[in-house]
Amino acid sequence: MAIIAKASVHTRPEHWLGEISSGKHSLLTDKPESFGGGDQGLAPYDLICSGLISCTMITLRMYAQHKNLDLGEFRVEADFNANKEGKEWIERRVSFSNPLSDELKQKVLDICQKTPVTKTLLRSVEINTALV
Repeated sequence: MAIIAKASVHTRPEHWLGEISSGKHSLLTDKPESFGGGDQGLAPYDLICSGLISCTMITLRMYAQHKNLDLGEFRVEADFNANKEGKEWIERRVSFSNPLSDELKQKVLDICQKTPVTKTLLRSVEINTALV
Protein backbone atom coordinates (compact mmCIF):
# COMPACT_ATOMS: atom_id res chain seq x y z
CA MET A 1 0.00 0.00 0.00
CA ALA A 2 1.24 3.47 -0.86
CA ILE A 3 -0.31 6.74 0.22
CA ILE A 4 -0.29 9.01 -2.84
CA ALA A 5 -2.10 11.97 -1.28
CA LYS A 6 -2.98 13.14 2.19
CA ALA A 7 -5.10 16.02 3.46
CA SER A 8 -6.91 17.18 6.57
CA VAL A 9 -9.57 19.79 7.24
CA HIS A 10 -10.07 21.77 10.44
CA THR A 11 -13.27 23.61 11.20
CA ARG A 12 -13.25 27.38 11.44
CA PRO A 13 -15.73 29.36 13.57
CA GLU A 14 -17.86 30.32 10.54
CA HIS A 15 -20.75 27.94 9.84
CA TRP A 16 -19.44 25.83 6.90
CA LEU A 17 -15.89 27.14 6.64
CA GLY A 18 -12.89 24.83 6.98
CA GLU A 19 -9.16 25.03 6.38
CA ILE A 20 -7.73 22.20 4.30
CA SER A 21 -4.06 21.32 4.77
CA SER A 22 -2.04 19.06 2.53
CA GLY A 23 1.71 19.00 3.05
CA LYS A 24 2.88 22.60 3.20
CA HIS A 25 -0.20 23.90 1.36
CA SER A 26 -3.51 25.15 2.69
CA LEU A 27 -6.76 26.46 1.27
CA LEU A 28 -10.26 27.20 2.45
CA THR A 29 -13.38 25.19 1.79
CA ASP A 30 -16.88 26.58 2.21
CA LYS A 31 -20.37 26.38 0.79
CA PRO A 32 -21.62 28.98 -1.68
CA GLU A 33 -23.82 31.75 -0.32
CA SER A 34 -26.79 30.18 -2.14
CA PHE A 35 -26.39 27.15 0.19
CA GLY A 36 -25.95 29.18 3.38
CA GLY A 37 -22.18 29.45 3.32
CA GLY A 38 -19.89 32.43 3.13
CA ASP A 39 -18.35 31.43 -0.22
CA GLN A 40 -14.86 31.95 1.22
CA GLY A 41 -13.34 28.87 -0.40
CA LEU A 42 -13.91 26.03 -2.82
CA ALA A 43 -16.96 23.84 -2.27
CA PRO A 44 -16.43 20.06 -2.18
CA TYR A 45 -17.49 19.44 -5.79
CA ASP A 46 -15.29 22.35 -6.88
CA LEU A 47 -12.40 20.46 -5.29
CA ILE A 48 -13.26 17.33 -7.30
CA CYS A 49 -13.28 19.36 -10.52
CA SER A 50 -10.05 21.08 -9.47
CA GLY A 51 -8.30 17.75 -8.94
CA LEU A 52 -9.44 16.50 -12.32
CA ILE A 53 -8.41 19.57 -14.30
CA SER A 54 -5.07 19.98 -12.54
CA CYS A 55 -4.23 16.33 -13.24
CA THR A 56 -5.30 16.81 -16.87
CA MET A 57 -3.06 19.88 -17.27
CA ILE A 58 -0.06 18.17 -15.68
CA THR A 59 -0.52 14.98 -17.71
CA LEU A 60 -0.80 16.90 -20.99
CA ARG A 61 2.31 18.91 -20.17
CA MET A 62 4.22 15.74 -19.29
CA TYR A 63 3.13 14.17 -22.59
CA ALA A 64 4.18 17.28 -24.52
CA GLN A 65 7.58 17.31 -22.81
CA HIS A 66 8.08 13.59 -23.44
CA LYS A 67 7.17 13.94 -27.13
CA ASN A 68 8.95 17.30 -27.51
CA LEU A 69 5.70 19.01 -28.54
CA ASP A 70 4.78 22.64 -28.08
CA LEU A 71 1.15 22.69 -27.02
CA GLY A 72 1.42 26.37 -26.15
CA GLU A 73 -0.83 27.82 -23.50
CA PHE A 74 -4.02 25.93 -22.83
CA ARG A 75 -6.93 25.91 -20.44
CA VAL A 76 -8.80 23.01 -18.85
CA GLU A 77 -12.26 23.53 -17.35
CA ALA A 78 -14.71 21.13 -15.74
CA ASP A 79 -18.32 21.25 -14.60
CA PHE A 80 -19.82 18.69 -12.21
CA ASN A 81 -23.44 18.01 -13.23
CA ALA A 82 -26.32 16.15 -11.61
CA ASN A 83 -29.90 15.66 -12.72
CA LYS A 84 -33.16 14.88 -10.91
CA GLU A 85 -32.77 11.17 -11.66
CA GLY A 86 -29.54 11.05 -9.66
CA LYS A 87 -27.19 10.77 -12.62
CA GLU A 88 -23.90 12.58 -12.12
CA TRP A 89 -21.28 13.42 -14.71
CA ILE A 90 -18.43 15.79 -15.41
CA GLU A 91 -18.05 17.88 -18.56
CA ARG A 92 -14.37 18.65 -19.22
CA ARG A 93 -13.19 21.13 -21.85
CA VAL A 94 -9.64 21.71 -23.08
CA SER A 95 -8.83 24.72 -25.24
CA PHE A 96 -5.50 25.62 -26.81
CA SER A 97 -4.12 28.98 -27.89
CA ASN A 98 -2.20 27.24 -30.71
CA PRO A 99 -4.11 25.35 -33.42
CA LEU A 100 -3.67 21.56 -33.22
CA SER A 101 -3.72 19.06 -36.07
CA ASP A 102 -6.65 16.64 -36.15
CA GLU A 103 -4.24 13.85 -35.21
CA LEU A 104 -2.95 15.75 -32.18
CA LYS A 105 -6.51 16.69 -31.14
CA GLN A 106 -7.41 12.99 -31.07
CA LYS A 107 -4.25 12.17 -29.10
CA VAL A 108 -5.08 14.88 -26.54
CA LEU A 109 -8.58 13.42 -26.12
CA ASP A 110 -7.10 9.94 -25.65
CA ILE A 111 -4.61 11.22 -23.06
CA CYS A 112 -7.35 13.05 -21.15
CA GLN A 113 -9.19 9.75 -20.69
CA LYS A 114 -6.02 8.17 -19.26
CA THR A 115 -5.01 10.73 -16.64
CA PRO A 116 -4.66 9.22 -13.16
CA VAL A 117 -7.53 11.22 -11.63
CA THR A 118 -9.78 10.50 -14.63
CA LYS A 119 -9.14 6.78 -14.23
CA THR A 120 -9.84 6.98 -10.48
CA LEU A 121 -13.12 8.81 -10.99
CA LEU A 122 -14.22 6.44 -13.76
CA ARG A 123 -13.64 3.28 -11.73
CA SER A 124 -14.87 4.74 -8.43
CA VAL A 125 -13.09 4.49 -5.11
CA GLU A 126 -13.69 2.50 -1.95
CA ILE A 127 -13.96 4.79 1.06
CA ASN A 128 -13.39 3.41 4.56
CA THR A 129 -14.28 5.64 7.51
CA ALA A 130 -13.17 5.23 11.13
CA LEU A 131 -13.71 7.25 14.27
CA VAL A 132 -10.35 7.90 15.97
